[in-house]
Amino acid sequence: MYEVFSEITFSGAHRLREYEGRCESLHGHNWRIRVFAASETLDRLGLVVDFKLLKKSVENVAELLDHAYLNEVPPFDSINPSAENIAKFFYEKISNEINDGRVSISRVMVWESEKSCAIFTP
Repeated sequence: MYEVFSEITFSGAHRLREYEGRCESLHGHNWRIRVFAASETLDRLGLVVDFKLLKKSVENVAELLDHAYLNEVPPFDSINPSAENIAKFFYEKISNEINDGRVSISRVMVWESEKSCAIFTP
């Protein structure tokens, strides 16, 4: 199995609804997102996926959230914008563009701080 990743950071504020503690209050993070693509085989150029294509897809999703109040951005207007839900959001959006039967998004990691990370693996 071959695996590559693209990583991006963005800034965004959120609050966790119904959380009993400080995270229920509005606060922000410098989020770090790492999206992995995997394949059993390489394409004719010897690539899992063109880094340029993967990077652009990751950037397009991050742009939806950058400098936003995440609780107002669908689907986070109805579900908590937790690191776990953000990881799944990136997975779903990017999978629609990248997954082609040979290549698939294998996991997404989301850090809300240097020491706190959530991982979504389908």
